[in-house]
Amino acid sequence: MQHTTLFKILLTGFLSCTGFLLVRSQTIPVGTPALDDVYRRYQLLGLVDSSLSFSIRPLHAEALSQSNIFDPEGTFQSRSVIAGQAGSNRLIQILPLRWDQQINTSYPYGWNDGSMIPARGYQTRFSVGIYAQYKWFSIQLQPEVVYAQNKRYEGFGGATGPTKQWYDLIGNRIDMPEIFGLGSYSRVFPGQSSVRITFKPISLGFSTENLWWGPGQRNSILMSNTAPGFAHVTLNTVSPIRTPLGSFEGQVVGGRLEDSGFPPSLLGDTSMHSAYYLPRRDDWRYFAGLVLSYQPRWVPGLSLGLIRTFSMYHQDMGSGISDYFPFFTPGLKEGVAGADDEDPKQTDQGVSVFFRWAIPAAKAEVYAEYARNDHPWDFRDLYTQLDHSRGYVVGITKLIPLSSTQAGEHIAVNAEVTQLSATNTRRIRAYPTWYVHHQIRHGYTNLGQVMGAGIGPGSNAQSVDVSWVRGLKNIGLRAERLSHNEDLVDKFYDDKRRYWIDASLLAYANWDYKQFIASIGLQFIHAYNYQYQFKQENTDDYWDFDPQDKNNFHAYLSLMYRF
Repeated sequence: MQHTTLFKILLTGFLSCTGFLLVRSQTIPVGTPALDDVYRRYQLLGLVDSSLSFSIRPLHAEALSQSNIFDPEGTFQSRSVIAGQAGSNRLIQILPLRWDQQINTSYPYGWNDGSMIPARGYQTRFSVGIYAQYKWFSIQLQPEVVYAQNKRYEGFGGATGPTKQWYDLIGNRIDMPEIFGLGSYSRVFPGQSSVRITFKPISLGFSTENLWWGPGQRNSILMSNTAPGFAHVTLNTVSPIRTPLGSFEGQVVGGRLEDSGFPPSLLGDTSMHSAYYLPRRDDWRYFAGLVLSYQPRWVPGLSLGLIRTFSMYHQDMGSGISDYFPFFTPGLKEGVAGADDEDPKQTDQGVSVFFRWAIPAAKAEVYAEYARNDHPWDFRDLYTQLDHSRGYVVGITKLIPLSSTQAGEHIAVNAEVTQLSATNTRRIRAYPTWYVHHQIRHGYTNLGQVMGAGIGPGSNAQSVDVSWVRGLKNIGLRAERLSHNEDLVDKFYDDKRRYWIDASLLAYANWDYKQFIASIGLQFIHAYNYQYQFKQENTDDYWDFDPQDKNNFHAYLSLMYRF
C-alpha cells in the first residue's frame, strides 16, 4: 500500500510539471462485449453523432464524445483514473479487466474472437491494461493471454485425413490449419496495444489492435477481428472531418502478417496425406490497406465507402513508394497483368465498396458491402460479368420501442446475409476462391486465421437476431445458417448433396451491474453432412441416404470489470 501511494504521488507530481493537452485517442477494442454494440444502437436513437459511419473500428473516444467510453450510461463512479482526471488535460487510466471463456464440444466453431483460435474443448483469454496520454502523445498497453485445451476432433476425410483435392484448394493455398498443434495451446499477444501521436482529428501511430472495416455486424469481407491483430503503422481519423461537402473518415495501414507455424492438418493419417503438402515460403508478408468513408451533407446518416487491400511476400517487394503504398495501382488488369493474366508483382488484392444508412427517425439502419476477389480485365469485363469473383454482405437493423414504464426499452431485430461462394462464371473462367491464393500461399490470413469474414473461404451465412435491449443490457436469440466452403464441393464432387450446412440457435445475454459487465451465450449447432461426408444407400430415391450429421454445443462467458 505504501509503495502504491508513493508511486501515485511521484506520478502525479511529474504530470503536474509537464501538463497535458487532452486529445482522447483512447479506443474501444473491436469485439468488446456489450460496449461495441451499444454505441451503434445509440446512434439509431439519436444519442451519438450521426456522421459516424461505424465502418472503421476501433472507435475512438474523441468521436464518441465520452469522458469515460467504458461507462456510456454513467452508472458508477469510476476509479480507473490513477493520475489526472477524465475530461481534463492529464490522464492515466487503468483499462477494464476482461476474462473470456468458450467451449466447443464436438468441433471448432465461432469467429470474431481475435486472438482465440478455432478449437475443440475449453479456451480462455485474459487481458488488462493501462492508457496514458501526454499532450498529443498516448500509449495504450493491453496484452492478451490465451490458453486453449485444443482437443483432437474429426477433420476433413475422417480417419484417413485430407485428400489431394483438399490440399489443392485449401492446404496448399491458405495458412488455415485444421488444428493448432497436438496438445494444449498457449500464447501471449500484444493485444489491443498502440503508441500514437494525435492532432485532432488525425492520429499517426504503431498498433497491434484488431481492426474492422465495413458496415457488417456478423461478417466483414476484407477486415474483421476473426484473426489476431497484426503489427501495423496506422494513419487514421479519430473523428469525422467535417467539410462543406460533408464528413470524411479514413485509415491507411501498413503492417506485417505472420505464419501460424503449423502444417495444414495434423488430423487423420498424417503418414498418408502429409505427402500432399507443399511447404510454404519462409517469409513474412507485407500488408497495405486503405479504407475511406464519405457522408454527404445533403443526406444525413448515409455513409459511402471504399476499401482496398494488398499483401505480398516481403522478399518480393521493391523499395519504391508504390510498393509500400500501392493504393493507386489501377483497378483493371489491362496494361498491368502479363500475357498469362498474372500479376507480375505477385500480390493478393481485394477491393470493396460499401454503404450504411442510419436513420434515427426510423430507429433503423440498412447496410451493404460488395467486394471482388479478382480484378476485371477492363470495363467491358466488369460490366458484362459484374458478379465474377464477387462477395457481399447485406443487412438491416430495426429498433422497435416498447410501451412500458421503463424508458429506453426496445426490441432489436437484425438480419444479415453474407455470400462468398462462386457464381456461375466459374463454369467459363478461372474463379479464385475467397482468401486462398496460388501465389501468396499463406492466403489472406494472419497467424493461421482469416482476416476477412470469419465464415471462411467459399462460404455463405444467413442470420436473424431478435433481442430485448435497454442500455447495455440485452437478452436475445439468433438463428443462423452457415454453408461451409461451397467452392470445395463444386470443384471436386459431382453429387451436390454433400454440402456441409451448420444450422444453429444461440441464446445470449449481456448484463451490467455497477462496474461489471457479463456476456453469456449458449448455442446448439446441428451439422448436416459434417465435413462434406455423404453415404448413398438407395440409388432409386434421391433423398434416401445415410445422414452423416453431427451435433455441437458452443458456449461462451465473458466477464469484464471496469475500474
